[in-house]
Amino acid sequence: MSGVAESSGAMLVDVFAEDGPLAAALPAYIPRDGQLELATAIDDCLASGTDLVAEAATGTGKTLAYLVPVLMRGERAIISTGTLNLQDQLFSRDLPMTLRALGLERKVALLKGRANYLCHHRLDKHLADPELADGAVGDELRMVKRWARHTVSGEISELDDIATRSAVWPLVTSTQDNCLGSECEHLADCHLVRARRQAQEADIVVVNHHLLFADMALKQTGFGEVLPGAGAVVLDEAHQVPDTAMRFFSRGISAWQVRELVNDTLRAAGQASGALKLVMEPAQNLRNALDQSVSRCVELPARGEFGALSNCLSEFAALRRALERLAGTLDPLAEQTRDLANACQRAEVLAEGLGDFLEGRDGYVRWFVNRRGRFGLNLTPLDVAGPLRELRDRVPATWIMTSATLAVGGRFDHFTRRLGLERMRELVVESPFDYPAQTRLWLPESLPEPSSHNHTEALLEQVLPVLRAAGGRSFLLFTSHRALRRAAEWLRANSDFNLLVQEDAPRPVLLRRFRETPGSLLLGAASFWEGVDVPGRELSVVVIDKLPFAAPDDPVLEATLKAVREAGENPFTTVQLPHAVLALKQGAGRLIRQADDFGVLVLGDPRLASRPYGRLFLKSLPPMTPVRGAAEAASFLKDRLQP
Repeated sequence: MSGVAESSGAMLVDVFAEDGPLAAALPAYIPRDGQLELATAIDDCLASGTDLVAEAATGTGKTLAYLVPVLMRGERAIISTGTLNLQDQLFSRDLPMTLRALGLERKVALLKGRANYLCHHRLDKHLADPELADGAVGDELRMVKRWARHTVSGEISELDDIATRSAVWPLVTSTQDNCLGSECEHLADCHLVRARRQAQEADIVVVNHHLLFADMALKQTGFGEVLPGAGAVVLDEAHQVPDTAMRFFSRGISAWQVRELVNDTLRAAGQASGALKLVMEPAQNLRNALDQSVSRCVELPARGEFGALSNCLSEFAALRRALERLAGTLDPLAEQTRDLANACQRAEVLAEGLGDFLEGRDGYVRWFVNRRGRFGLNLTPLDVAGPLRELRDRVPATWIMTSATLAVGGRFDHFTRRLGLERMRELVVESPFDYPAQTRLWLPESLPEPSSHNHTEALLEQVLPVLRAAGGRSFLLFTSHRALRRAAEWLRANSDFNLLVQEDAPRPVLLRRFRETPGSLLLGAASFWEGVDVPGRELSVVVIDKLPFAAPDDPVLEATLKAVREAGENPFTTVQLPHAVLALKQGAGRLIRQADDFGVLVLGDPRLASRPYGRLFLKSLPPMTPVRGAAEAASFLKDRLQP
């Protein structure tokens, strides 16, 4: 097949056929009606310039469904994913394979956030710091220096001899705050600049959702833009887009940013004639003001809204004045060195951000986080439809948004409303898996209400025979860390399973141990509800303790619900219910990942049967065969787990 500028329905049928090029390139390839349906819809939308919102259930093969029509059309395209792992998989495996199968040549680029690339300036600066020369950090800095001499991409993930959470990484990568941009002496060798230049020149650029939004601000950083010229923007894992957009368009100031500013300012002043004497006092005053602010707030909860800070406002006002004083001191010194100029700009930006937080802005909610010594103040927009509409208007491309979890009861209103989408095509593609034969759904009866103090233990007592029938091989997903801890305690006392608990190790480590260790139960909270893929017999049971309604103490949610209520709508049906349905679909989606998987889904929330809205949750799940008790569920598993 030769490169073509346009594709057609007939050509797509040939590509996805049983004897087509994809089948030749993929030994295990099986034609799927849903995959062809999605690919055809995407191709039609690309041809007509119509945006598409599509839910493609697990097993559809949505990656190939969008890659094939995008690549065959030959236009410049941006593909945005939800995670770095998905980016790497697309760039290193899926895109090269699809191009080979189609016989096409396209220039492809991978672009990640700046924290993933080595910064030569910061590496050299910290190598020259005598306070860092000794100890583990000094050894790791020298290890990075040796690697820096031969790396081509500059992606720090190449250097796997250093732990992901090592203190060295913030010292050798940049943030938007401390990057010198076009003023940097290493600009010609900058890995981030090179990656962005390659992205600007590529036919296909693989990014992530946060970077996609960040492109709106790239003009301000001196690196140009990536999006202009794209004929198509594909958002994979699009269900993450609204929350990612809300985080991106938030403004904030953290204790860590202020501490880094003080440290970098003193380091820069020490390398400029006469600057340290002038800067020392205002820098120390800023450090003291920060310490007083943090200590004043030490008794506050892990998060909360602005009103809870009433006793801390005088300290924050003093912190703002200290930032402004440091900025004023640095201003006449900024011409001496790039680092002093950068510190001055950062002090001004932080002072402005703190001022915005203290004064408030219409349409934004003010809230704080206070976890493990990390304190931050946040100003978050309640509505991201406007900024996203601006982004889409600025890029006259066709937008393709797809995920396995976008629709609630077959409708996309919840998603399209949050993003301000209008006049788009909508499509739901059902899974090709035989859920009635491959799965069983059990709703344990006679459980106490979810708010009951003994709900977790009562659920585990009923589920234990099913876990034993599966020989472990189970995910237990919880809506709170408190319930997770209680479950771990109960299981240690009442079973001999190998327990893998979320708080005990990083997610990749737990997943590897789960796959490798027979008889394991993995207990997880929010981060295990999506993006976790364990196909095959290793995972045969998923237990979800409660319906995943968002925590009532979330200040952004509280403000959102208030705004919806004031607009005359029902906040439960408009916001809370759809959000919980999509979250449940994500959690339940861990069970069946490929055509020959099987398993039991246990939902331990009696509200599914006792509340009218329970029907909406069940309607949004795949068509699983219900069972009436643990014995029936256990029998199903034993029949399929026999050697």
